[in-house]
Amino acid sequence: MSLLPVPTPVHATHADALTDFVVHAQLMLDPATPEAVRREAEPRLLAQLPTLQALGVFELFTLRDPALRALVRDELQARQMRAA
Repeated sequence: MSLLPVPTPVHATHADALTDFVVHAQLMLDPATPEAVRREAEPRLLAQLPTLQALGVFELFTLRDPALRALVRDELQARQMRAA
């Protein structure tokens, strides 16, 4: 008998949130991305944070880019303050 919980299947919306986050993060970090595209990518990236936080992604993984890490940290803190 295993003491580990039976894994629940990943719902399409969760996988979509992770994919969307990664795609938009890559756009934001690519120096060849035009500034207008970066400005469009940022809110789409930030919109995925509640789902990724609920999945525990940020407890498991560290964002390596310092600017992206700061952006995500600041947004999560702001959301926490608004919820309080």
